[in-house]
Amino acid sequence: MYGKQGAGARASMAVLGAALLLAGCSSGGGGGKDGESGAPVTQQPKNADPFWVNPDGNAAEQVAAYTRADRDDDAEQIRKIAGQPTGEWIGPENPEREARGFTEAAEKADRAAVIVLYNIPHRDCGQFSQGGAADGNAYRTWIDGVARGIGDRPATVILEPDAILHLVNQCTPQEFREERYDLLKGAVTQLASLENTKVYLDAGNAGWGHPDQIFEPLRAAGVDRADGFAVNVSNFYSTEDSVAYGKRLAAKVGNKHFVIDTSRNGNGPYTGGEPDENWCNPPGRALGENPTTKTADPLVDAYLWIKRPGESDGTCKGGPKAGEWWADYALRLAKASK
Repeated sequence: MYGKQGAGARASMAVLGAALLLAGCSSGGGGGKDGESGAPVTQQPKNADPFWVNPDGNAAEQVAAYTRADRDDDAEQIRKIAGQPTGEWIGPENPEREARGFTEAAEKADRAAVIVLYNIPHRDCGQFSQGGAADGNAYRTWIDGVARGIGDRPATVILEPDAILHLVNQCTPQEFREERYDLLKGAVTQLASLENTKVYLDAGNAGWGHPDQIFEPLRAAGVDRADGFAVNVSNFYSTEDSVAYGKRLAAKVGNKHFVIDTSRNGNGPYTGGEPDENWCNPPGRALGENPTTKTADPLVDAYLWIKRPGESDGTCKGGPKAGEWWADYALRLAKASK
């Protein structure tokens, strides 16, 4: 519903990326090349941003393409995205291989991978990112694979965007509710038991804004066993509003810490179209604060780019399928940012 990645559409690319990383195509220092541009993609300073920058992502490839086309100004704009760590959304087919590839590459660069898990059965209520695991057992097997792939390497996991919110707003049918809570709690327990993994359950956004309705479902999904929760995933609400929403919610769940997706919130939310599509490739948006652990509030563990800037929310406003790279939209986000 809120423009998450199309995990199925990205699966083959993610598998290829993981295979390349496992093969050692990324440099030991985490710095690669923007294709043929010769410009290095380097890690951000670890004391402020301990998360891994993928030197082989879509944005880095776009920098190279613009450079080859002598579009140097556009290449520099897209470098604003290519040079920052973004979430790696694990596909449905090869979770162990992908998780291992990303975390091994991150560990080699002395950083932590940011991994997003978005495969809950009956995902997205039939919207642009519909899909997910075939059933509960398939999901448990998938989580097992992710956990094996991460192992004892550093990782920050964002667990199942929208899964809890869609229970609260009743868009997930009643017959799937009990199973979903069980699956989420099991995933939290398993992933949190890994030595160097932090887990954050998705908990909606400031535009939805009903902590009184979501805190009990968040507890039922196992937030007490997690490191905290995530807000504003794939959305556009300001960091200030997201902090306020997160703090209201944290007060109801034992002052759990939280992370904020700032990937595209530089200009705040779009309000000029149909309400149901203000979240889907809205025009005039901008990149937000760069990923960092130096935040405005002690309850906020990090600003993260969970949604990968430049990847579509879905087939609206001329966009490709959810999760596919959209160069023109990426360029508009970059140009609109400070």
